Amino acid sequence: MPRLIPDARPQRVLAASNFVYTVGNGLYLTAGVLYFTQAARLPADQVGLGLGVAGLVALALGVTVGHLADRYGARGVYAVTLGVQALATAGFVLADAFWPFLLAVCAAAGARTAGTAARSPLIRHYGGDRPQEFRAYLRAVTNVGISLGAVLAGWVVQVGTVTAYQLMVLGNAAAFVVAAVIVVLLPPVAPLPGVDGPRWAALRDRPYLLITGLDGIMAVQFKVLTVGIPLWLVGATTAPHWLISGTILTSTFMVVAFQVRASRSIDSPVAGGHAYRRAGVAFLVSCSLISLTAGIPGWAAAALFLAAAVVHTAGELWYSAAGFEVSFALAPRHATGQYLGVFGLGAGLADALGPGLLIGLCITWGRPGWYVLGAVFAVTGLAAPLAVRRAERRRDARSARTGPAENVPAA
Repeated sequence: MPRLIPDARPQRVLAASNFVYTVGNGLYLTAGVLYFTQAARLPADQVGLGLGVAGLVALALGVTVGHLADRYGARGVYAVTLGVQALATAGFVLADAFWPFLLAVCAAAGARTAGTAARSPLIRHYGGDRPQEFRAYLRAVTNVGISLGAVLAGWVVQVGTVTAYQLMVLGNAAAFVVAAVIVVLLPPVAPLPGVDGPRWAALRDRPYLLITGLDGIMAVQFKVLTVGIPLWLVGATTAPHWLISGTILTSTFMVVAFQVRASRSIDSPVAGGHAYRRAGVAFLVSCSLISLTAGIPGWAAAALFLAAAVVHTAGELWYSAAGFEVSFALAPRHATGQYLGVFGLGAGLADALGPGLLIGLCITWGRPGWYVLGAVFAVTGLAAPLAVRRAERRRDARSARTGPAENVPAA
């Protein structure tokens, strides 16, 4: 399987750690809420509030921990975040009241966000000439891992006992421990020397912050398949309910099969800006198709849902590839963790606020809301190339001031 397994050993180690981690993550993403409501017996409104607070708390940690990874070595910092996430996840079995639950989910969410930022310098260091393409490969691996975790979680939900749910939580924590052990097998990455300038340069880089904001708006698209379609399909259409899984499986297959290929052609920030624009148009088309599923026969609605899933995932491939390219290419090498931590703020806000936005706009308002959502995606995509060009000018000016320190070799 030469094209499915990276040639370089560090890349294989990172991919193996990512795979184990995402199998555990798939367990939680599929049945985590059910664990808290069915096994821990917490009220649903308290679970929703706690998860929302945890998402907002986590936003503050990505930039800080990314900066620590730049300064003190990404391998050790990333391994620590995995260890903290394992301990916090194991603590879920003790969360029998709101405050222990809130403490555990905040720690877990914070460690997850921090780990994403701390891993970025490792991807850049060991990703070869095109770390963006290796990042796309890791996303394909992520989808495989989450799918396997979701299958295991399906067994847990089917059994439905407290013991089964607790075993799921402990298995999730064990996966994070194994992922951390695998990461330690990587050779250490020496911190790169900094350059003169503000300590928190990423937070002062307005063009980069603008792209972060645009990327965050478009990141709401991740909730279309997991929140928007399930609620719309059940409440507004006569389509068979198995299509909820069918649309997600269709999307997962496309990401695994085509994410790396989609990223190969997006090899510059300019190409990334254009990919954002194509993604915005694709999301507009998919949202329009979803809106048309109401009030028509079930077979026709099913066909439109599947078509919408295909078009939406094509946009997701372009969107993700664009984000990989611009986030790495426009970040100084010596501050990769800090900049990628900032870039994650947009997606973090979308993760926290996206479900409520989709429910209010598309489910409560109805068909017009889908058109408005699609138009927002399209306009955001149209603005992206302009923002990327501005950020490129900022990067070139920064390189002219700082000289060769910006371009320390990757390995």
